This record gives sequence, structure tokens and C-alpha cells, in this order.
Amino acid sequence: MNIGEIARRAGVSRSTVSYALSGKRSISPETRARIQAVIDELDYQPSATARALSSGHTHTLGLVFPPASSHYTDMQLDFIGSLVEAAAGFGYDVLMAASIGDGDKGLRRLVAERRVDGAVLMEIRLDDARVDYLSEAGFPFVTIGRTGRPEHTRWVDMDYTALVGSCVRHLAHLGHRRIAFVNRSERLFRAGYESAHRSLTGFENACEQQGVVGAAYLCGDDAASGEDAIGRILAADPATTALVTVNEAALGGLYRGLAAHGREVPLDFSVTGIALSRWATAVTPQLTAADVSAAEMGRAAVELLLELLATPDAPPRHVLLAPPVSLRASTGPAPESGN
Repeated sequence: MNIGEIARRAGVSRSTVSYALSGKRSISPETRARIQAVIDELDYQPSATARALSSGHTHTLGLVFPPASSHYTDMQLDFIGSLVEAAAGFGYDVLMAASIGDGDKGLRRLVAERRVDGAVLMEIRLDDARVDYLSEAGFPFVTIGRTGRPEHTRWVDMDYTALVGSCVRHLAHLGHRRIAFVNRSERLFRAGYESAHRSLTGFENACEQQGVVGAAYLCGDDAASGEDAIGRILAADPATTALVTVNEAALGGLYRGLAAHGREVPLDFSVTGIALSRWATAVTPQLTAADVSAAEMGRAAVELLLELLATPDAPPRHVLLAPPVSLRASTGPAPESGN
């Protein structure tokens, strides 16, 4: 079914049907109603390409989210799903552009071909070439996470520095004096992933303020790496009685590693960190954690981008989330042997 057939059945010209669909020119209410009746009868859906050509808008947002490794982790998929759901609530589709082994060609295609109205960038680095490129191109975008120069962009982020600090203070108040920090992988840390660096800053600052001994460890984003990290922690300092982590993908391995070394959570060893709430409650015992809300972050990112599309000259707006630490069963008083 096409515009010509709708025009024939409605007894109007093709251009009149086009104006009724695009809204570029006013037509009489009677003519519009006659055209709409034919459209309803035929269940006509104009193509996305045609709508974009006539209106200048694709009603599609780009999601630029290179995976941390050769695949997406379950946690990354949670974020992707939350953003797609939020966009759908505003009548937008989402087109993913993953830069896997091809630099930023996927991103550059989005801009050059104008396949999307704007973009959301995830997995942000402190020095992120994607942000620089889109800024220079004048292409609308927001980020989930923020660079080392965040004041001139729109972003939503977790306050990793403050949240990791809250976790350390919680453990220190329970009497723990030797605390480990399990970060993201060495590759991501060297690449400048902002969450890894800001988390480490929060850990080091809080350990100094609380007068506790802290040691930081890099850890791959998988369970096996979590088990290995526990081995390294206890080999380096057997008196360690607690850890803070921002590595959700390694969480199950951390628990298994502690059990393999005869540490019972929380009687012998306390675990806390930053995690999506559904992952914090999926382990046993449930994780005391600052709960990340993928749905809230996805919704905030979409709203910021749509605000930018509607008012391009408005000053940049930021959303920094700092949820409280939810006390669950994975933390307890430091064992006497750890004091």
C-alpha cells in the first residue's frame, strides 16, 4: 500500500496525502478526516525512511556501547535493555553502533548518514575520543558516565567516588582495619574507564580518612577472575577481613573464592560495593551495596537527549546519582582475628 492508492481512494491528490502525513501544510479538517479513514481502513504505516525525509527526524536514537571484551556482560545488557525501554516510552527506536575492532567507524556512519537524531554513549573514558568527535561535529549526544572534562556535555552518572567512600566507611565502622578493593580489569583501567578511576580515588581517600589499611586489585569481568582476585588478596595480606567491589561480573567468583579459602561471609569476611540491585540480591548472602538502577539511568539519559533535541541552545544539564548503601547480609563486625 502506498500514498498513491490512499489518494485514489480518498479522492485527493498525492501531495495532499503527503501534507496530511507530514503536517507541513494545513488542509481542511474534512479532507484530513477522509484521508485518515482510508489510512485506518488499510492499516497503512509510512516507512521510517519516508518519514525521515519529509520531517528531518528519524525518531531513532543511537546507542554507542562497545563491549568491555569480545562480548556483552549480563550487566551491560541490563543497561542496554533499560535504555531501549526508556526510548520506546517516548516513541523512539534505538540503533546500536558497536565499535569492535574498527575504531569508531560505526559512530562515524551514524553521524555521516544521519541515521539517528542523537546518540547515547556508554562505557565512558576520562579522555574519550568519541565525545570529542561528536562535540566537534555538532551532533546531539549525551553520555552515561562522564569524562575528565564533564562541564560542557550532558551526562548521567553514578558518584563512584562518594559511593565507594561510603562502603569503606561502613566497613570501618564495623571494625574492619584491612580492606581490599576489587576494581575492573587492567585493560579497562589502562584505557581510562572513568568508573574504575573514580572508584579507586574514592577508595584511597576513604581509607586514609578512616585510618584503615587498603589495597587495590584489578580484576577481569568474569567469575574466574573474581576467584583469582581472592587468592591474590589473601596471599598478599591474610589478615584482610573485608572488600569493596565495583566489578559485578566477578561477584560470584569473589564469593566462591572466599568459600574456597575457608572464609564465611559475613562471619569471617565482609563484602560490599556498587551493583545493580538485581545482582546484589542474586548472591547468597545478599550483597550490602549502593544499588545502581539501570532503569533510572536509562530513563535519565533518554530524557536529557530529548531535551537537547528540543532545545539545542539550552545550557548542559547533568544527573549525578548517589543512592544510599542498602544494608543486607554480606557485611558484619570484623572478626577478632582481623583486629
